Amino acid sequence: MTNSLMTISDQEFQLMRDLIYQRFGINLTEQKRSLLVGRLQKLIGSCGFSSFREYYEHLKKDRGEQALSQLIDRISTNHTYFNREKEHFDFFLNTALPQVVKDLERQNRRDLRIWCAGCSTGEEPYMLLMLMHEFFGSAYSRWDAGILATDISLRALGVAREGLYTEDRVDAIPAEFRRKNLKKLPDGNWQVEQGLRKEATFRRFNLMNQTFPFKKPFQIIFCRNVMIYFDQQTRDTLVQKFHRVTDPGGYLFIGHSETLGRNNQSYRYLRPATYQKEPC
Repeated sequence: MTNSLMTISDQEFQLMRDLIYQRFGINLTEQKRSLLVGRLQKLIGSCGFSSFREYYEHLKKDRGEQALSQLIDRISTNHTYFNREKEHFDFFLNTALPQVVKDLERQNRRDLRIWCAGCSTGEEPYMLLMLMHEFFGSAYSRWDAGILATDISLRALGVAREGLYTEDRVDAIPAEFRRKNLKKLPDGNWQVEQGLRKEATFRRFNLMNQTFPFKKPFQIIFCRNVMIYFDQQTRDTLVQKFHRVTDPGGYLFIGHSETLGRNNQSYRYLRPATYQKEPC
């Protein structure tokens, strides 16, 4: 295949964008047409398809969702880094976590439930775990803690489980946290310590699922820089689903470039991109 872009007809683009919207909630505008072609043409060619229509028909028949997993791996960005939007982590450590722990202790509970929805390559859940250890100290072992970290991309989850990062990607971690929680490898890369890696449960999960199958609610949910790919209706529906699995008084963090919208009545606004479910 030449380096020129594979062509996609208007009908093929509409079929692909409808499929991607229905399965993943991602709203591809006309401006994303060339990006879609650029990211998929090599995959389509390597699979032996000569057109987007053939590839689309293959996706529709994909019962095991392996082809759909390859698709989302190609079109999702998965751009993140440690300590991204640091104000959130400061608020988590100094305000949200102490308040949640206080509420749980008042109820004689020790089950701290935190969900990173759209965890990408793992920097966010690992950063939160470091802060949790900082907060609890030696008392951490007395809590049923840890983090559920989910993403739609199997490729990103593979990176997250390994916890292996280049030098430039760990620069934003405070030196003391880096010393306690990561080890430098002979090749110059850094790896999250095995003990910390075990405290993050990484799972593939599609936020477009009609219902969330969690038996217990979460006190804190991070879903940052995910909803920027969704239209307003999809965002509103997702926020309602988050609200149903949030403990009263629990917190929702979204990306600083995102908003819950003017019609949001599920959470009360606390500060930029930080919301709270009303306590009982």
